[in-house]
Amino acid sequence: MQKIVRISNFLNAVSELTGKTVSLLLIPMCLLLVYEVIARYGFNNPTIFSHELSTFLFGGIGVLGGAYAHYHKAHVNLDIFYGRWSPRTRAIMDIISSPLFFFFLVILIWRGAEMAHDSLVLNEHTSTPWGPPLFPLKLTIPLASILLLFQGIAKLCMDILFVIHGKE
Repeated sequence: MQKIVRISNFLNAVSELTGKTVSLLLIPMCLLLVYEVIARYGFNNPTIFSHELSTFLFGGIGVLGGAYAHYHKAHVNLDIFYGRWSPRTRAIMDIISSPLFFFFLVILIWRGAEMAHDSLVLNEHTSTPWGPPLFPLKLTIPLASILLLFQGIAKLCMDILFVIHGKE
């Protein structure tokens, strides 16, 4: 039992660290957008890379922050039911719905890895004048899914322990 708690705590710490680290990408993204606005409207000299790079950064932040959001219970629930249930009932429903969650993540890891691999092998680039490679962004999909899978395992373990022992 203690081993399960230690593993869950480790996975929670990984999600916390990943989320906080990825959130730091917001700073260069905002600076990039400010630079683009000043260059475009202040000097009539827009860049060819700012919009696309900020989109890449935002996409990476969005998907890589999923495990952090799951750890902090920030994902959407059907609160019309979920909010009225006791903590134990919520844990039981989370356990019951976890196979669907894990199935979805396994498919996302598998297909996302295929997409990233194909993008790398085909040397896929965007069709814009800047034309950066797409595989780094596509690689975030399976990576983020793996992190979310680990966080889901940690939550499942803690839910099972909560249902058995009645305390977190």
